[in-house]
Amino acid sequence: MIDTSTTPAPHAPAPPGRPGRLHRAGRWCARRPWWVLGVWLLVALAAVAADRAFGGAYEDDFALPGTSAQTGADLLKEHGSDGVRGTASQIMLHTANGPLSGHREAIDGAVGELAELPEVISVADPLTTPGALSADGSTALVTVRFDENPTSFEKSYVDQVDGAVAGLRADGVQVEYGGPLGQLARPESGAHLSEVIGLVTAVLVLLVGFGSVAAAGFPLLTALAGLLAGISVLGLLAALFSFGAAAPTLATMMGLGVGIDYALFLITRHRRLLRDLGDPAEAAGRAVATSGRAVIVAAVTVALALGGLYASGVTFIGTLGAAAGLTVVVAAVAALTLAPALLGLAGHRIDRWRVRPPVDEPDEPDHGVGDTWHRWAATVGRRPWLFLTVGMLVLGVLAVPAAGMRLGHVDAGAGPTDHTDRRAYDLVSDGFGPGTNGQFTVVVELGPDEGAVDPDALHHALATTPGTARVTTPTPTADHTLLTATVTPATGPQDRATSDLLDRLRDHTLPDALAGTGAEAHVTGTTAAQLTFRDVVRDRLPVIVAVVVAAAFLLLLTVFRSLLVALKAALLNLLSIAAAYGVVVAVFQWGWGGGLLGVPEPVPVESYVPMMMFAIVFGLSMDYEVFLLSRIREAWLHTGDNRRSVAVGLAGTARVITCAALIMTSVFFAFLLSTNVVIKMLALGLGVSVVIDATVVRLVLVPASMYLLGRANWWLPRRLDRVLPRLDAEGPA
Repeated sequence: MIDTSTTPAPHAPAPPGRPGRLHRAGRWCARRPWWVLGVWLLVALAAVAADRAFGGAYEDDFALPGTSAQTGADLLKEHGSDGVRGTASQIMLHTANGPLSGHREAIDGAVGELAELPEVISVADPLTTPGALSADGSTALVTVRFDENPTSFEKSYVDQVDGAVAGLRADGVQVEYGGPLGQLARPESGAHLSEVIGLVTAVLVLLVGFGSVAAAGFPLLTALAGLLAGISVLGLLAALFSFGAAAPTLATMMGLGVGIDYALFLITRHRRLLRDLGDPAEAAGRAVATSGRAVIVAAVTVALALGGLYASGVTFIGTLGAAAGLTVVVAAVAALTLAPALLGLAGHRIDRWRVRPPVDEPDEPDHGVGDTWHRWAATVGRRPWLFLTVGMLVLGVLAVPAAGMRLGHVDAGAGPTDHTDRRAYDLVSDGFGPGTNGQFTVVVELGPDEGAVDPDALHHALATTPGTARVTTPTPTADHTLLTATVTPATGPQDRATSDLLDRLRDHTLPDALAGTGAEAHVTGTTAAQLTFRDVVRDRLPVIVAVVVAAAFLLLLTVFRSLLVALKAALLNLLSIAAAYGVVVAVFQWGWGGGLLGVPEPVPVESYVPMMMFAIVFGLSMDYEVFLLSRIREAWLHTGDNRRSVAVGLAGTARVITCAALIMTSVFFAFLLSTNVVIKMLALGLGVSVVIDATVVRLVLVPASMYLLGRANWWLPRRLDRVLPRLDAEGPA
């Protein structure tokens, strides 16, 4: 450890001059609060009105051009008959009293009415379609094909389907909706309740942490205004581009969390400056010029991390990142404009309504040990090796389960039993076997010699492939360009054996069966597409990691002019993400406590969750890193004393980072109430990562490592210093 207690400051503070743009902008907003409030009100109302009038819908689009699953689907769309075109969904029929053949009239009536519904291409009669009736005759599968994916339809469409099958229900037949139609019929996820819980928790944390009603209310108002505008703009963009069904929920989680954080950092700095300067407008201007710079750097870092998801080459993943990044950027703009306007409006009355003595940034003690955070900084400084070792051990233990992560797709079988798609899933499994929920469609593109492919030989090859339960006879399409067959696995969609069967079909069975015929085969269908999506995401995750880490490293290197600080931040954030992965695997894949979260049985980790978690967690971790390092570097530039700078920076930001982390965690954890298992995964993973980052990383590992590195923290090769542009994260106060 290098002691720099007597080292002079490497750069003397710049003499005061004309205020910079951020300073002037913050001061302008504080002096004209009603103008700023009026503009934000108009923007929010206009965005909401436009979204309601022209906003689009959200639906999952897992298109993967160039893959076998996508090619097969495209061929069916171009050459297939009504029985294989469009998007298939199942309506399950079941009776506990005798066979369904006793309800022939009601079934015929329902099939006829379903066929008359808009968007419906075809409806298969369950009593005459081969394989659609269970062995005991009590369960039947009605396959309905739609022009478009039903998940994109209005909720009112379910009412039309209910009307079409009302006669069946009146006749004592249980009717459940599976597949995409079942997803459309799911009840609302309770996201608004999650938002309310997050906001209420935020109010309590802010009141206890800072003591003032205004100081607690202003971050919430700023975050809500930014969130309302951001979500509305996202709705408008959804009319032009395809966004996944989870996009608005993910955008809400991010926008609300960072919106409160950014405004909180600004307001905390303002209250300290107001105490020193006495002029509310000047204090607001300087807060924007200092902490506002850190907000910009933090928001850019998060946006870069989320934008890095486009490096996956999967549009679905990229648009989810774009949706979250949009609300982050809008939240930052709201914090930089609306927060100073509210501060200017409050003036000296910001602490008028108190629930306890107001608290802002602590003073550095001239003598003695100072407040709790100064004492903590001193404790870490006395035993940095001990704290570094213990912190690394904690992260290592939490990360252990991540080594056994199994990616897959969380299907309806993991949903609550009060959902119709879960009940339909169970009826399919009980009546036809678990593999019926994950059937594959084999599409053979015939070559010039149509007769070169023997359908019987192909059928035999498919039927004798290990893991196959049954296979339909390959049949030609009307234009005789394709042969199609349905393969039913012996296991369910989430089972590893089903994935192994897909690999065997694509890599061995079909190439061997069609060798020398000139024909080319593809395996498609919902399950095949999901497993292919998993493989693509898994293969491209290292690319995402490399792109995001490199972008964040370069940004921190440029801002803080330190090679080791940027490298340390990247490595520690990777460790904290690995720990969050471990918790997700233990809870969902191993089933440790999953029942408490409404997931009664172990499920694989949804294929795109690790990628999304990485981008979001890395970005949020950099948020707190930027705010902590900004204050440490500010002290370093003034004193040149590394130990003192680390202590001052840690003590000055610990309270606000802790409160911000509590708020962010409460926002994320509140979304555990969602009925969507994937949202639960993201909520738990993101919430745990924030807890780990704000405690183990930010309060233990960062200060301990910086104490040990000493003056080397601020080393940068001269040639690199000349090449890098200059970006100041926390300008002169």
